[in-house]
Amino acid sequence: MTDLLQDLPVWLINLPRATARRERMEARLEKLGLAYTLFPGVDGKAEEARLLANVDVPAFERNVGRKVLVGGIGCYHSHLAVWEAFLASGKPVALILEDDVIFHDDFLAAVRLGLQTVAHWDFLKLNCIRAKQPICQGLVGSYRLNAYLGPATGTGAYLITRDTAAKLLPGMQRVTRPTDHEINRFFVHDFRLRGLEPFPSHLEDGESLIATGPGGYGGIRKFPWYRRLPNYRLRIGNHFRRLWWLVKRREIRARYRSLIAAPKL
Repeated sequence: MTDLLQDLPVWLINLPRATARRERMEARLEKLGLAYTLFPGVDGKAEEARLLANVDVPAFERNVGRKVLVGGIGCYHSHLAVWEAFLASGKPVALILEDDVIFHDDFLAAVRLGLQTVAHWDFLKLNCIRAKQPICQGLVGSYRLNAYLGPATGTGAYLITRDTAAKLLPGMQRVTRPTDHEINRFFVHDFRLRGLEPFPSHLEDGESLIATGPGGYGGIRKFPWYRRLPNYRLRIGNHFRRLWWLVKRREIRARYRSLIAAPKL
């Protein structure tokens, strides 16, 4: 039987100046025996002027309730760029990794199972920052394939199909929110966002190269509550938009059925 991982393109996004992160990830990937391509990330700090010219700053601040972080905009453009490389490869599915992922012992097995069920997802998260209000769409071995009524954020490790990358790229050229917030608007871009839980990886603790303030993500300073009222309205509205999209596709009820055919005896 052909190993599904043999033909899977893997890209590791890493800022060229982040050598320590790259070395840690190289060691982890070598331990897994997983072949990959190192993809130079877009350095928001070094390319601030160019990147900010592509940001709708008033919309971003209204949508997120804080100032723009140039590191985050670099991350945003890194994912767009790696999707372009993926489309140029001609491959049907890709695994995208950021450089702060801790792999669990079941990571490769989980990826294989995810690939076996590609007909049931378009974008499959393999870790998260948040994954709220999961709705089970089926069982994949010992995992649950979940849709999400609440926010599902983080882009540390995920599988993405060719059609989904081609669909997202033109709709994300103008930056109005962080990468994962835009991806979480699956109801706008019309694709099936899923998570494989329990997640087979997690993000490394430590200083974020996206957050520019002290304390990593905890150091990000949000606007006062009254300046975040538009963001609160947006979050409530997005909740109902996700609900309506899932209802229309009949994905709102739990389905604890196996999505993998039983092996033939």
